[in-house]
Amino acid sequence: MPRRPRMVFANTPHHITQRGHRGGDVFFSRDDRLDYLGTLIRSKRELEVRLFAYCLMSNHVHLVVDPGDDRRTLSELMRRLASRHARRLNRVHEWKGSLWSSRFHSSPIDTERYLLTCGRYVDMNPVRANLVPVPEAYEWSSYRARAGLVRCSWIDVDPALAGLAMTPTARAIVYRELIGAPIPDADLAKIRAASLGNHLTGDTDFESRIEERERIVVKRRPRGRPKRPLKKRA
Repeated sequence: MPRRPRMVFANTPHHITQRGHRGGDVFFSRDDRLDYLGTLIRSKRELEVRLFAYCLMSNHVHLVVDPGDDRRTLSELMRRLASRHARRLNRVHEWKGSLWSSRFHSSPIDTERYLLTCGRYVDMNPVRANLVPVPEAYEWSSYRARAGLVRCSWIDVDPALAGLAMTPTARAIVYRELIGAPIPDADLAKIRAASLGNHLTGDTDFESRIEERERIVVKRRPRGRPKRPLKKRA
């Protein structure tokens, strides 16, 4: 079965995930994570993309990124991250072969409805995985920057986060209060399915807006022939 084409749009936030080959680990030490973040920071600035959230887990990564005016910068960002990290680990450990799964997953996000939820989803990933009791205890995510607990010049403020309050201090307080609220199961399911399936994180209104703006068809159609209506019995 052919793979579903990846959807990437200019000036749109995307939830990006990339996993290790066959579910294997991609980070083995603190230096591994620091080096990956160094590449992310340099590439983000060189490509002029906006980075809204991130989380580095042991065997996968989450990013929320807006590619800006040129949608191709998103693929270039992920190419740089994957290739440099793989080369470094192969050199350090004298390995050969693939480190990452064959391709990253990309899901354009409805800014109005799901962007804030996606950011919370990414920041809460270590808590859901039972690695830490609270998100601020995990060093390798964007939570502490987004919550105003540390200064971070390379994390951009996304439109949904900016809409929480008028000032950075007030915004951080609201986000710290909001992070503990459970994400509805339906939203969790939508975010996960959209990420794995390379389709939109949004509802039908968002699909329609994207179709009109990009002049493409993005709505998922049911497979197979449509069912015939049942004949009424006399």
